[in-house]
Amino acid sequence: GLADILEVIKSLEQLGGRIACAQASDATIAAIHKLHEDMLALYATRERLDYFKLNQAIHSAIVAASGNAVLAEMHTTLQARIKRLRFVGAVAEHEDMMAALLKRDGDALAEAIGRHMDTTLVRVREVL
Repeated sequence: GLADILEVIKSLEQLGGRIACAQASDATIAAIHKLHEDMLALYATRERLDYFKLNQAIHSAIVAASGNAVLAEMHTTLQARIKRLRFVGAVAEHEDMMAALLKRDGDALAEAIGRHMDTTLVRVREVL
């Protein structure tokens, strides 16, 4: 079910994040950081749908930054299956993710993504 999908998405994002930290260009990382800043601005205005779309875009962009097309394709397919679940994504965890990405610390990014997905799972279980 849902938990299984989230578990796989978590692993794909952690792998993508590690590769992105090792290989992505400075321009790519800067572009992801810009998405994050835009998302924070939307969060402040409570534009939930736009905020959600940007939240999704950031996760997708981190995976895409790995340069691994198969990984990105699988991630996109699974993202589509969970639809709006990320509404509940915590901003603090995104801050940790960005800090790790900007430092190119793959382990710290994978840890932050893992924490982010685990809290998403907990919230989803509360909602369902």
